[in-house]
This record gives sequence, C-alpha cells and structure tokens, in this order.
Amino acid sequence: MKKNMLYIGLAVIGGLLAGYLIFGNNSNEGLDDEHDHSQEMVSGEMWTCSMHPQIMQPEPGDCPICGMDLIPAESEADGLAIGQFKLTKNAMALANIITTKVGPGISGNNSLKLSGKIKENEKALKTQASYFDGRIEKLFINFEGEEVRSGQQLATIYSPELVSAQQELITAASLKESQPDLYQAVRNKLKLWKLSEEQIAQIEETARVSENFPVYANVTGTVSEIMVKAGDYIKRGSPMFKIANLNTVWAVFDAYENQVSLLKEGQKIDIVTKAYPDTRFEAKISFIDPVLNSATRTIEVRAVLQNLNGQLKPGMFVAGMIGLTSKIKDDMIVIPESAVLWTGERSVVYIRTDSESPTFEMREIALGDAVNGGYVVLSGIENGEEIVTNGTFTVDAAAQLKGKKSMMNEKAEIH
Repeated sequence: MKKNMLYIGLAVIGGLLAGYLIFGNNSNEGLDDEHDHSQEMVSGEMWTCSMHPQIMQPEPGDCPICGMDLIPAESEADGLAIGQFKLTKNAMALANIITTKVGPGISGNNSLKLSGKIKENEKALKTQASYFDGRIEKLFINFEGEEVRSGQQLATIYSPELVSAQQELITAASLKESQPDLYQAVRNKLKLWKLSEEQIAQIEETARVSENFPVYANVTGTVSEIMVKAGDYIKRGSPMFKIANLNTVWAVFDAYENQVSLLKEGQKIDIVTKAYPDTRFEAKISFIDPVLNSATRTIEVRAVLQNLNGQLKPGMFVAGMIGLTSKIKDDMIVIPESAVLWTGERSVVYIRTDSESPTFEMREIALGDAVNGGYVVLSGIENGEEIVTNGTFTVDAAAQLKGKKSMMNEKAEIH
C-alpha cells in the first residue's frame, strides 16, 4: 500500500512539472507577444499613399481617394523641420540636381534678352476695297503671298449701278455743249468710283457700256489676305484684299512685367533670327505698349526693321538683345533664371539647408529686375545660402510627393 502511494505521489509531481514546462512557456510567449505589439503601437508608424501623400493613417489599408495600397510613411524622427525633406544621393545624381551658393551680383554692362516674332508693318498694310456695289465675276489673284503692283488688274465686277452710270455718261457727252454742268457731274460721279480719265474717255469715244468692269490695285505689295471669292455680292466699301508692303516689317517682343523699367523708346536692339543665325539686324525700339496683358503678364515691345531684300518673313521667330547699363549694386544678390519657379504671383526657390546633407525646403522670394540671364533678389535669400540652380522641377516634384511645401502647395503637412 505504501509503495502504491509513493508511485501515485511521484506521478502527480511529474504531471505538475510537465504542465509547468508546457503551459508556463506558452504563457511567457503570450506575454512577449503582447509586449511586442505594444511596442509596435508606441512606435507610431504611419501609412500613406504614393499618389496622395496628404493621406496619413495609423494602420495599413487602401487609399480613400484612389484605392491603392498604403505604404509606410517616412519617419520624421530625423530632426527635420516642418517643410524640410531629404533626397537620396542616387536621386540627386540621376536628376542632375545642382546647387549654388548665392552671393553679390555682378557689375558692368548687362544685357536683356527678349523673344518675339516678325509681323507685318500694319502702318504699311493697305486694304483694297470695292468702290461700287456689284457681283464679283472673276478674280485674278488666286493665293495669298502673291506680289501685285499698282495698276494691276485684280478682279472684274458686274455692277448694275455702274452700267447705268456709263449710259448716263454717253447721253451727257452728247449734250455737253448745251448742258456742260450735267456732263461734268456725271464725269465726277465716275471719278468718285475710282474710274481713271482714260477709262472715262474710252466710254465716251466708243459709246459702249461695259457690263464687267475691271478692278485695279491702287498699291504695290504682297497679298496677305483674300477676303472675297468669285460669285460674291459686295457693297461699296467692302474689303476685297489686304496688301502688305514688306519693305519694312515689325519685330514684336513680349517683355515681362518686371522688365518694364529697363525699357524705353529709342533703345538700340540687336535682332537675330533662327533663319539667319549669323546675321544681326540693328533696330531701335519704336513702341512700348502702355497696357499690360493681364493673362500673360507681359507687354508688347516693337521695333521696325528694314526688309528691302525680303529676308524677313512674317511669322519668323526672333530674339532681341538690349544692352543695359547695370543697376546692380555690389551688395545685391543675383540668381539664375533656372533657379526660379513661377506660381502666378509667387516666385519660389529651393534652399539646401545643410551642405553636408541633401536636405531641402521651399522658400518664397521677391524678385526685382531681370538682368544678364538672372534676377535681382529683393528679399527671401541671404548671402551664402545654397539654392537649387538645376533640376528645380525635380526637387519640387519630390516635395509634392512627400506632402511638403511646394510650388502647388503653400503649406506643409503636419504629421
């Protein structure tokens, strides 16, 4: 009996020991799991959308805007200020991002470059109009760009009104001795319709009425527009052709709002065309539009060019270079055009905040005159700061994807 009790006692002790070994370990594992989960929650990992970085959620899932899977957001525990962001060295190299330290502007002579086009000289543009009512029977000018000379026949017109006037002249010619005033009145009427003395004399001599009357060019030039076609009925004064004299042409440029103070009438401008890159055409500014184009924020600047040999064709692209006396003081900052992004009324650049690390932030600045391929900075940048001068749009795109201040987003997201 005592042996049996000993065996039972040993079995109970063995069972308790086995249970402790099995269930005790499982209990610790549960505690460890609970501890790890709590650490994960404390870490505060956020999830965002690669297409909509403004979305921030504390757990994975789908983007509420586009439905894409959320990805882990980059940690902000690296000491960056709101609005700052980092790029990898690989991204910097692939996008060829170049930064430059800003300093005082240059002195001496500068130049202002403007872009524009060749246009017809509107002062030398004439409109060939009809001087009587009628129907166009035939056109002798068939295409725009055709050269015409004064006195060249352009069309024939059938005009019942002119037919009656010719009959009146034939009748009045037979009565010119007895009724000279009537005869002279009929002749003057035909002269008002631009009939020449030769044409009037021919009607008198032949006593024949012409049904289809010729229309002659009253100027020499190039037909820039045909405004009628055969069979059209036209009224007295109706325009038929536009004829441009291309011995002189206009070079018309667009100047930005902040360049207006650098321009004045009479300034010398050297003009180069893409068609003749090795030839410089000299001219002077003849007109500066007093009204600003509110859509493009530009004004029109015009110069007259001699074009006796017909080299310059309306529609050609041209570049104008204006020499300027520098207004840049020694302590002024000048930055290149490539560094500036325009957002309507705002001008922004990207500052590299740490020369040892590719960390950037957007900065709004105020610009002054545009000179020598750059802009004078009025405020927003200090001497010695480092700005992005190449790859600016790439840096801005990275800022937008990270939800930071950018060209299209004036306020940085706070996570």
